[in-house]
Amino acid sequence: MVIRAASFSAFCVRSLLLFCCFFWSLSVFSQNTQDNTQDNTPSPKKPITAQADDGAQQQATSDIQQTEIVHSETQRAVARSIAQGLLKDSYVFDPMSAASWLQRLSRQTASLNYEVSFVLNIPGEDAQPYLWRHAKIDDNTQVEQLSLLNGPGFENIRINDVVSVFQPGYPPYSMYGSAIDGPIPYALLHEPIQLENSYQFLLVGRNRISGRSAQQIRIISKDKTRYGYHVWLDEETGMLLKLNMHGLDGSLLQQIQVTQLRIDDAVADVFSQLQQDNLPRVSNINNPPQRKHEWKLVFLPIGMKAIKQDIHQLAITGQVAEYSLFSDGLVNVSVYIQAATGVFQEDVNLSNGANTIHSRTDGKIQVTVVGDIPLVTAQRMAKSIEVIN
Repeated sequence: MVIRAASFSAFCVRSLLLFCCFFWSLSVFSQNTQDNTQDNTPSPKKPITAQADDGAQQQATSDIQQTEIVHSETQRAVARSIAQGLLKDSYVFDPMSAASWLQRLSRQTASLNYEVSFVLNIPGEDAQPYLWRHAKIDDNTQVEQLSLLNGPGFENIRINDVVSVFQPGYPPYSMYGSAIDGPIPYALLHEPIQLENSYQFLLVGRNRISGRSAQQIRIISKDKTRYGYHVWLDEETGMLLKLNMHGLDGSLLQQIQVTQLRIDDAVADVFSQLQQDNLPRVSNINNPPQRKHEWKLVFLPIGMKAIKQDIHQLAITGQVAEYSLFSDGLVNVSVYIQAATGVFQEDVNLSNGANTIHSRTDGKIQVTVVGDIPLVTAQRMAKSIEVIN
């Protein structure tokens, strides 16, 4: 499995922030509960679950602009060569194979010069518009850019294997990575075949998305322990037009809708003034050696493997937690184990769209699972902790 430093580092930071905020909220709750007991009016904590209502789902799926696709003749020829399998002798595009369609997406994403506007819709939240550019400047240089267009925003720029991150309120920095970590899963765009151990690809049929002829593909977890995906690929270019994430009950959890796709050599001109020397230098971080924990998860979803193990000291509480990162290539899951704090005695379940936080204790240790997985899966993982003799 190929590990991307930029993607996994970003996920680790996000999951650690969620974990810290989770325990901060628990400590605040614990203090409030102690204060309330003086009035004999305790306020028991209830699991927080953000569910998509019908109106939010309709808004996420109905407010779609007409997708505009612009081509240059050179890029059209490149796209046609990829579709016909002419760039590599070992690759032959099979329109009757879902895996072949996803391989074609991967080749187009890496080979074409394009500018994509897309919107991330999460039911119950504001839509987030993104601008994504990619260009091959020459045989030795690729440039990629991803920008969030709402609010103070953020911007990531990749030149070959160096990703520079610009985020309001934080100093810019650079790290090594083969792609930018964004809302569209890396493995889907670049390494779809590695997902075959965990997921089944099904060719659903042709459809129309924003006026374009598209091929619909379903991606289903083989053991039903993860969310499912619906993918729509443009028949002419092979590029992504739409991506839906669905819960185990079929509810819409997240949607990515492309509103404009420009395939053109001229996209490279946008980066003509970009100088790599002006970007932040790669941070020289000496990562501590991997620590082998004295515990393991007996249950893991099919195809999910341990990627990283270390020790985290939580900034808010100062407590030390053993940390492990697991991934199947499409989904990352963080597991924290620490000494029980005594803050609560029952399981705590928090959900926000696709993201789940589950924490449980046996009075001695506390296990917390964080990731874009169903609650039932997080519970099974937490309950399967076993000490290694």
